[in-house]
Amino acid sequence: MPQNNHTLIITGKVSVYFCLTLGGTQKLTACYHFRSTVVISGHHALPLSPCLPRPPQEFDLGVESQLQPVEGFGPYFKLIPATGQVKELQTIIRDRNTSRSDFKFYADRLIRLVVEEGLNQLPYSDCTITTPVGCQYQGLQFVKGNCGVSIVRSGEAMEQGLRSCCRSIRLGKILVESDLETHEARVVYAKFPDDISQRKVLLMYPIMSSGNTVIKAVNVLQEHAVEEENIILLNLFSTPAAARTITSAFPRMHILTSEVHPVAPNHFGQKYFGTD
Repeated sequence: MPQNNHTLIITGKVSVYFCLTLGGTQKLTACYHFRSTVVISGHHALPLSPCLPRPPQEFDLGVESQLQPVEGFGPYFKLIPATGQVKELQTIIRDRNTSRSDFKFYADRLIRLVVEEGLNQLPYSDCTITTPVGCQYQGLQFVKGNCGVSIVRSGEAMEQGLRSCCRSIRLGKILVESDLETHEARVVYAKFPDDISQRKVLLMYPIMSSGNTVIKAVNVLQEHAVEEENIILLNLFSTPAAARTITSAFPRMHILTSEVHPVAPNHFGQKYFGTD
């Protein structure tokens, strides 16, 4: 155990303080219950009194620094970290030989990663709770007033990923269809929480080829008095053309995606729902 990174303090049969520093920027303290009595700090074991003051809590989560802005699309268009795991998931989803069961499994994994990063963009407030062993813990909680809106049909594939993270979050839907001849998008159906204008909106649409569908959906949200800066678009794959179109139309809207590539996997909705 490195002396300068970790300190464990175990007080009787009461609690443990665990202090962790990562990369010099992230600091977190937590309190746990153990049945042993020991203090470890580097190479030294020290006696403890039964009750210690809790160390100060610091939060510097570095969420923004982990997201990668894409040059040319403005400051609010960002990629999730391009890890090997993310690239593998993208590869499986794009592979025409992937079975539907594998496709849905790995698509759900990628959706969950994007949703988790999207939740990091929501507002938090400080809170203090009491642990089962009586420790006061200074933590964070979501500020109430968030909701999800899926663009039907492919956007519905992302609903379960959001519900898996936020079980009680309210959801709305927008159905946008394209004219077969003109390819112009038009809104057919929209259903939102009554107070959506007071909420942060996680707009879900996995594939953006032209951006026209998203523009129509955002226009409907604005007609319901939702501010542009209160919309966070969660997307899996976007073409450069769609990214330019959407960021030009809504420069203050937050957009989170996993990849910008000239060829989008437009088979996503059919493959995911088994209608291919």
